[in-house]
Amino acid sequence: MDLVPYSSSSSAKELERDYQLCFSAADSDGDGRITGNDALKFFSMSNLSRSQLKQVWALADSKRQGYLGLQEFTTAMQLISLAQSGSEINQDTLSNSGKTTTHLSLYETLNCWFPKKKGKRHLKLLYFRFGELEASKNGSSPTESPLSAKWFLSKSAKKIPLKSVTSITDGLKKLYIEKLRPLEMTYNYSDFASPLMTNSDFDAKPMVMLLGQYSTGKTTFIKHLLGSGYPGAHIGPEPTTDRVVVVTHGSDERSIPGNTVAVQADMPFNGLSAFGSSFLSKFECAQMHHPLLEHISFVDTPGVLSGEKQRTQRSYDFIGVTSWFASKCDLILLLFDPYKLDISDEFKRVITALRGHDDKIRVVLNKADQVDTQQLMRVYGALLWSLGKVLNTPEVMRVYIGSFNDKPVNESAVGPIGKELFEKERDNLISDLKDIPKKACDRCINEFVKRARAVKIHACIIGHLKKEMPSIIGKSKAQQKLINNLQDEFTKVQKEFQLPAGDLPSVEHYREVLTGYNFDNFEKLNKKMVQSIDNMLAYDIPELLKRFRNPYG
Repeated sequence: MDLVPYSSSSSAKELERDYQLCFSAADSDGDGRITGNDALKFFSMSNLSRSQLKQVWALADSKRQGYLGLQEFTTAMQLISLAQSGSEINQDTLSNSGKTTTHLSLYETLNCWFPKKKGKRHLKLLYFRFGELEASKNGSSPTESPLSAKWFLSKSAKKIPLKSVTSITDGLKKLYIEKLRPLEMTYNYSDFASPLMTNSDFDAKPMVMLLGQYSTGKTTFIKHLLGSGYPGAHIGPEPTTDRVVVVTHGSDERSIPGNTVAVQADMPFNGLSAFGSSFLSKFECAQMHHPLLEHISFVDTPGVLSGEKQRTQRSYDFIGVTSWFASKCDLILLLFDPYKLDISDEFKRVITALRGHDDKIRVVLNKADQVDTQQLMRVYGALLWSLGKVLNTPEVMRVYIGSFNDKPVNESAVGPIGKELFEKERDNLISDLKDIPKKACDRCINEFVKRARAVKIHACIIGHLKKEMPSIIGKSKAQQKLINNLQDEFTKVQKEFQLPAGDLPSVEHYREVLTGYNFDNFEKLNKKMVQSIDNMLAYDIPELLKRFRNPYG
């Protein structure tokens, strides 16, 4: 969020330093985060009521991370300044405050918060601490990585102390390392589903993936949102995008090859190495400087082909790649246009691979101004009918109608009512995209819980198969019989452990992977480890959310 315009009595650099000073004073642990306890101590000195400070925290911590960084702390300070001047505390007031309020310098702010002598004493202390902070930044010792980043590299068996957890994300990392990852490694979960998670998987920016047939406007849609094309983008009526491109933020415009991206520790794409060089040669990361990309990354995919071309000419598992990105993305947009409503068998397989991520899927009927109002009604009905056959859900999926490009709407075709409809639909879709960063923390929790349940079910299946193997003779025949009757074995597992039927994985996928294993080498089910997952879901995660809720709530 941009800083509120400053007054003529204080320059931008002075205000930035003032906020940094206050931030360093409030940050008791020196880890670059203002936790709830820090906020209770520091913001209480403003003499605002608890209800006012509750609103301040809610607006500042819009992503529900459970802490404030410097940017969020700056927002909180601005809101407190507005409240002290008698203004209401809300986002609109903050956005318009450049016209109605004047920001105080640090001297004036502290004099509002403290008696005169005490304010000067605190000011000296702040400048002293700021001097120490600058000295540590400019010192010869290299900057250390965050503690949570070292957790994934540590081979120590010691438990991570609770005091090192200063956010919801940190808490999830701790739970993953101590409870979930050991279960994944014991039962080879990465071979059946997602690879082991890394630090970058938790810290990654939200992603939006675009899927559809060629020439439905996927690349143009991204260009429309950014106001310009990304490095390496091609637009045309023929299949132009022949690779998966992640469009993300960077200091300069450049394209990074897929093999390089897959080995970068600060990017959440290490798991793509499992698809081999044939895919990585068709994968790249396009970086450019843009305010929107500081909060969201986009995944531009090739147009879905039809028939055998999708399977044989891709030279990599396109559906597997789509499924991998679906688990990482926060929003999935399926693009259609009025002349490409048919859902081929291959496109149907792609959409089926999105099973389990239904809450992320949105449908966009693009280029809707190419038909008149009567035709648009028929097209809309045909699209819902086609989707209903593929998705097999009683609910109607959200469909955005519009023409998402830089050209003006063809009002002669759709009329004034159609133009107004397109504008409202565009605003709703933009609003949906804007909400993604605010819901990123909630999405991270949701995906973590979903993964934990999947790992538990996987462990139960592998443990059951191990138990069904004979101890001495006939192992080969017994294993083949278990693979052939895998559906029945899944049913036994479901009944024995009282698992939801809808949470069971794909039988065909497991049958394919299991053929490469010797069941005799599987581990027996460790009920203690499985119970720790149940305890994590029932107690640890709710306690974590409770700990990092609004401290004034």
